[in-house]
Amino acid sequence: MTIFTSLALPGIRGLSPYQPGKPIEELERELGISNIIKLASNENPLGAPASAIAAIGKALPDLALYPDGSAFGLKQKLALQLSVNASQITVGNGSNELLDLIARVFLSPDNNAVVSRHAFIVYPIAVNALGSALKVAEAKNLGHDLEKMAGLVDENTRLVFIANPNNPTGNWLGIAEIEKFLSSIPESVIVVLDEAYHEYVDKLDYASGLTILDKFPNLIITRTFSKAYGLAGLRVGYCISNPEIADLLNRLREPFNVNSLALAAAEAVLDDMDYLDRGLIINREGMKQLDAGLLQLGLPFIESAGNFLLVDFGRDAMPIYQQFLQEGIILRPVGVYELPTYLRISVGLPDQNARFLAVCKKVLQE
Repeated sequence: MTIFTSLALPGIRGLSPYQPGKPIEELERELGISNIIKLASNENPLGAPASAIAAIGKALPDLALYPDGSAFGLKQKLALQLSVNASQITVGNGSNELLDLIARVFLSPDNNAVVSRHAFIVYPIAVNALGSALKVAEAKNLGHDLEKMAGLVDENTRLVFIANPNNPTGNWLGIAEIEKFLSSIPESVIVVLDEAYHEYVDKLDYASGLTILDKFPNLIITRTFSKAYGLAGLRVGYCISNPEIADLLNRLREPFNVNSLALAAAEAVLDDMDYLDRGLIINREGMKQLDAGLLQLGLPFIESAGNFLLVDFGRDAMPIYQQFLQEGIILRPVGVYELPTYLRISVGLPDQNARFLAVCKKVLQE
């Protein structure tokens, strides 16, 4: 250990850096192949919306100016669309920043947070970095077991993180389950409901936490423009909470945490219902295509409410991941989630999904 490592907080020393996927251009150089497709990061296969690109063009001349630190225009649009007050909205550099911000506001080494096994990796990172205790509930069918999570809540619990749908598994929870859970825990415990994939969900028992927000003032809902709205490269997200919590988050939030181009693009795409609808149709049809193809191949997978599938290859998935790379397809290994035999596949365009399934068949025959 160097002297610098010893100077870092214990929670930081125990973390491992997040490992993003390699850029397509770098992989093409390394492997000597072209026409690589990326089905690893749950990005929108339609690409960036034209409405957002046009809005960015209009905003470019003002790059010498700081962005609107209050995100006034975006918050007003969101408030109108979501039927909430703008004072309930906090805007972030992606929803990841907001998850970290929430942890920094409410956690300390004297208290704890509850998460589920196999839940989004950002939750334990945010908790461990602060030296808080992390309580992990065992999963049920790889998804959240809310009864077990409630059983871990004690007098020192400050936060509970729930992803609905969950990344990387795709499981979802019905709104009745979530309401029952919220009713079973103290009002002093803040529940973060991560709805990054909310727009994609078409399950009958699902409803957004917004439908019960007025009933539970300890609820925070986080969302993002990175998935269904196609703005992953700009990093913009938001959360909705009661105004008191939003005020606390804004006290610690960096004053210019979302750049001008991201704000302009997010405002524009909120009005672009055609883009959103096309993306949802592509995802719905693509999910059917992948489900049918995987069933035909006999590959088990988790039914998903998001824009991705978790597929079980029945053995160490890293060599299989490498085989897909050699075939020009980037997938996401999920060993860090304690799922070493699985790969996560983002839903792509029809030809991309077909190419993935063709390589699956080839891999299984080898």
